[in-house]
Amino acid sequence: MSVSTEYTPPDVPLEVIHEDAQLLVVNKPHGLLSVPGKGAHLADCMLSRVQAAFPEALLVHRLDRDTSGVMVFGLTPHAQRHLGLQFEKRYTKKIYVARVAGRISEKTGTVDLPLIVDWPNRPLQKVCHDTGKPAVTDWRVVRAANVETRVRLMPKTGRSHQLRVHMLALGHPILGDPLYAPETAGEYPRMMLHAEELRLKNPEGGVSMIFRAKTPF
Repeated sequence: MSVSTEYTPPDVPLEVIHEDAQLLVVNKPHGLLSVPGKGAHLADCMLSRVQAAFPEALLVHRLDRDTSGVMVFGLTPHAQRHLGLQFEKRYTKKIYVARVAGRISEKTGTVDLPLIVDWPNRPLQKVCHDTGKPAVTDWRVVRAANVETRVRLMPKTGRSHQLRVHMLALGHPILGDPLYAPETAGEYPRMMLHAEELRLKNPEGGVSMIFRAKTPF
């Protein structure tokens, strides 16, 4: 089974949200890989674009290719380690906005379903209670209509494709998702998932900081 789609990265300028001595925060466009893939045709990515302007920038975390929004890079090795530990220890707080299929009648809820890669169909992930790693997502309805619902998603863990698989498991896949809702991919200009807000502590001094990128849909 092939789940790959043609890679046509967006030709848009680098959008810097914040820069200081320790960290750089950017608004990643949808359709752009966070890190390079295998092969020259997959070399263009958020990391390479950031490093073209900030050669000292170091990777801390990733966003899926088709997800847009707030992404942070360390500007020193200390910052990279410090920020990486915050993600690993779940000290960061992330808020995503998504448009999902169908009407969600409840106002809030939590998805607690373990995830593991679906090897025959990778890079797809799947729910597996035997071998999956713990994955938890809180969600809150922003606006519900008959055909779709706008939700805020607050992941407590950072598994690959977590939000996409958890919403699918709820019966409300993210609209425009080429992997988990391919039947909707042609109806929407992009996957309707955006990393709107990231809270973390500055590696220098430990001051709490909040970074936001307005949802473009």
